Amino acid sequence: MSVLDALQSTLADEHGALYAYGVLGARTSQSATPALYDAVTAGYRRHRARRDQLRAMVEDAGGQPVSAAAAYDVGGPLLTGPQVQAAALALEADSVAVLLALVAQSTSDVREWALTEATWSAAWQLELGGAAQTWPGAPELD
Repeated sequence: MSVLDALQSTLADEHGALYAYGVLGARTSQSATPALYDAVTAGYRRHRARRDQLRAMVEDAGGQPVSAAAAYDVGGPLLTGPQVQAAALALEADSVAVLLALVAQSTSDVREWALTEATWSAAWQLELGGAAQTWPGAPELD
């Protein structure tokens, strides 16, 4: 897989993450669950900035950024705060794995950026109520 292919794959994942965070945000309440609402909002903002940066990286690598799909499967019911929290946690776990694949396929500034973003998503899992992991994004190493 080339660096451009890995960037495109990561960008495609970010499109899905943004869609999912939009759905999660619609299923939270700033008044009823303010901490969850704030966490989902912060996650959305980080992923939006990540998506925008990936678009620029793809263009810098000579590619045409992959477009977002019309819709994505967000999986399972999202009717309660714990369900929304679990979905956001799973989303960040998936993001770590995708970003680490980009780390493995890239060098220099792209690798540094991807590692920084993977670290953020791994740490953000703690903010979402997840447990600390020895090797986030690489469960086969546990």
